[in-house]
Amino acid sequence: MSEFRLFNTLTRRVEPFQPADGRTVRLYACGPTVYNPAHLGNFRTFLFEDLMRRAMRLYGWDVMQVMNLTDVDDKIIRKAAANGQSITEVTEPFTDLFHQDRRYLRIQDAEVYPKATEHIPEMIALVETLVANGTAYVGEDGSVYFAIDRFADYGRLSQLDKREIKTGARVAQDEYTKENAQDFALWKAAKPEDEATGAAWDSPWGRGRPGWHLECSAMAMKYLGETLDLHAGGIDLIFPHHEDEIAQSEAATGKPFARCWCHGEFLLTDGAKMAKRVGNVATVVDLRAQGIDGAVYRHFVFNAHYRKQLNLLDDSLAQSQAAVRRIGTFARRLAVASGGTPALGDAAQRAEAAFRAALFDDLNAPEALAALFTFISDANRELDAAGDDVAALAEAQRVFGVIDGVLDLVPADAETDAELAAWVEERLGARKAARAARDFAAADAIRAELVARGVTIEDSAAGTTWRAG
Repeated sequence: MSEFRLFNTLTRRVEPFQPADGRTVRLYACGPTVYNPAHLGNFRTFLFEDLMRRAMRLYGWDVMQVMNLTDVDDKIIRKAAANGQSITEVTEPFTDLFHQDRRYLRIQDAEVYPKATEHIPEMIALVETLVANGTAYVGEDGSVYFAIDRFADYGRLSQLDKREIKTGARVAQDEYTKENAQDFALWKAAKPEDEATGAAWDSPWGRGRPGWHLECSAMAMKYLGETLDLHAGGIDLIFPHHEDEIAQSEAATGKPFARCWCHGEFLLTDGAKMAKRVGNVATVVDLRAQGIDGAVYRHFVFNAHYRKQLNLLDDSLAQSQAAVRRIGTFARRLAVASGGTPALGDAAQRAEAAFRAALFDDLNAPEALAALFTFISDANRELDAAGDDVAALAEAQRVFGVIDGVLDLVPADAETDAELAAWVEERLGARKAARAARDFAAADAIRAELVARGVTIEDSAAGTTWRAG
């Protein structure tokens, strides 16, 4: 079996990857900040991580995935204060919605979804270690800051120009730009709005709350150990979030925080990054309202490599809808077929080899999709030949199951009516026989039967395909 390879942001190279123990990938993936619905750009990142997880399981590894839920930060507190709510009242509905949306897009469950507010003791302990070893200090405002000039490797992940680091300058907000890399807040002294919204806890430095970057380090190390196999997220998190995670974690433990870093590119809307502040946000709720199956958005996302920008245009989802419909039609046909030709089994084995090679080479989803559609074309041709090789059919069904077990692109309606599928295939067989006998009246009558049941058929040089509804 070929080696599994990933692009490591830390080295800027595609490298062989394997878990440290050879068995279980310890994966940390940054999750949503639950103050608004996660948008489709966020879910592009979560889908690339879902593909990664499934590909690793296909390779033969177990995966221990932790995805945090940020339920305390500046934006949440501002929203809670403006609405006269607690931070929990703001975040709980959006946490529930995130899981609903995630399941609609068929994103597998992570093993742990830790909430920041439930891991305050771990965060305080990490800050205590950093203060004790001199890499963090208490500022005159009562907050605790990480001294970036006391961590020699600061800027390594983002390849930050050292001239852009302002030694001794401090930044208290959770997010800041590359132009003002400064000492960042680990623990923030409580303000009146923090107390009013339930976002303040006791600590050795007085009442306060964690900074955004702190939560991921504390929770990742609690569940996955001091050195992770893989840390993943969107490309926008490289700086400052992941850079600061590395600094605070490695300064505390003296060990590498993650052996590999993997980042997904942006989803664009008409050429602009999708972002709440820009106002060009689309959500999974929008997909559901339009009746767009989760498989359609999966197909759209997998059409581009995770390290390439992807543009959401007006007709993008329509194209993916047609592709997913074709997959569903094939799934139904394969499920009710009674036999195949020896060449069907050969086509299946070629498809599986190409599919695995694509996925294991830095998660090349477009190539994996190409392997699937080549298989569908080859398999339809062999099924048209109406062979009786049961073993070849079983191999084709197995391989299709392997591929769809990773891509998960069979639309929901294709999985619901096997009885209809069997009837349609029988009628199509009768229609094919009637046309071969040049009994076109009988063939037309069968087409009318199909139309009456809501089935549309399309004849082409490759054979006859159909869809319900």
